[in-house]
Amino acid sequence: MKEWNEECAVVGIYNAHNASVLSYYSLFSMQHRGQEASGISASNGQKISTYKNNGLVTKVFNKTILEKLQGKSSIGHNRYSTAGEDSINDSQPIFAKYGLGEIALAHNGNFTNAKEIRESLIQEGAIFQSHLDTENLIHLIAKSHRNHLVDRIKDALTKIRGAYALVFLSRTKMFVVRDQYGLRPLSLGKIKNPDGSTGYIVASESCAFDLIGADYIRDVLPGEMLVFEGAYTNNDVVPQSMQIFPPTPNPCIFEYVYFARPDSKVFGKNVYEIRKQMGVELAKEHKIQADMVIPVPDSGVAAALGYSRESGIPFELGIIRNHYVGRTFIEPTQSMRELKVKLKLNPIAELISGKDIIVIDDSIVRGTTSKQIIKILKQAGAKKIHLFISSPPTISPCFYGVDTPDKSDLICANHSLEEVRDFIGADSLFFLSLEGLKKSINSEENKRFCQACFDGHYIEELTGRKD
Repeated sequence: MKEWNEECAVVGIYNAHNASVLSYYSLFSMQHRGQEASGISASNGQKISTYKNNGLVTKVFNKTILEKLQGKSSIGHNRYSTAGEDSINDSQPIFAKYGLGEIALAHNGNFTNAKEIRESLIQEGAIFQSHLDTENLIHLIAKSHRNHLVDRIKDALTKIRGAYALVFLSRTKMFVVRDQYGLRPLSLGKIKNPDGSTGYIVASESCAFDLIGADYIRDVLPGEMLVFEGAYTNNDVVPQSMQIFPPTPNPCIFEYVYFARPDSKVFGKNVYEIRKQMGVELAKEHKIQADMVIPVPDSGVAAALGYSRESGIPFELGIIRNHYVGRTFIEPTQSMRELKVKLKLNPIAELISGKDIIVIDDSIVRGTTSKQIIKILKQAGAKKIHLFISSPPTISPCFYGVDTPDKSDLICANHSLEEVRDFIGADSLFFLSLEGLKKSINSEENKRFCQACFDGHYIEELTGRKD
């Protein structure tokens, strides 16, 4: 239950049997990163076939469609819009024919200078078919005078700023690029084909590897390009690595807080263990007495387990989530918002009635969902409710590929802790400190993170922002 809008998911498969089917299952495993649209492009070495539509992965694709996406290489995309509009034209992958042949592209992230590039391209005669900032890259590649696609991609990337994990598919090659800050996650894995040959997968999260039986190799490095090429019959295809931009690691810290699936390895770390440690640090920073610790499902489960372990207060599943509720109501009335929360979450009154309870969730955005959760817990008879958040207060929006509310809508950016507590109706309210969050991650490899949502300090080199 959250008011964050997830990022997108990308996947790339190279030199694998039934590549489109593997992309399908990979996208299914990363459905949490985008539910608006899904698409797959596949190449058989001669041509690229693409299919995409609005909806969940299982609704967009079926056996007949996947059988038409023939080839040993494919790329795929799940969309949650951070730029563009809710239309089929704004779904990905983007496919185009250009001077060197055919190309398909999938992108997770956001180009922060997309508007100025788009306006410049339009003035030069470019015609756009979508509202996506990603389409800029197609035009920049087509306009480049370089003789090889790899050089055209490099040329185009020098003109953009922003956060991106990109997968390009030509008829015979696949190209993978991550921005120099490594803001968006992207991992590399190895596939063992039935004939003994080796294939490869890149995906936004490693949970995609687990589903298709691929082995995790490593993360794509910040500023790195991987080029996959070679005859599909070659058992020793190895991606070529190029460091096209100097690495300046600033991975998105919110991946650990909310976006990534708990069973994924992101930025080299297991997400579940980090979230559990967030709960441990939360218990160290804020010690109170209560009868039980209960999580807001599913976002607060790992942190609640960590809090319970450190504090010694029993863990209970005091709120049960209905996993089969979709976008049932769209009416923007207060009564419908309240009903939607009740449809998704139901407290166990016999367990919590008359008890002092600690409720743990991962973040507060507008505060309206937290308010409704507190309300239904009080209606179920809770004596006192102490809300603990396993991340710092969210005070700034994201411009790097996460669809967050404007700053004016972020409750912690505009109100004091006591005002927020009063609004949501909790008896007490506690947040994990930024220092505690970083201590939970305990990463020697990534000492710096993009944490603009928590401290308001954006990467100036990337955005040009000074605030």
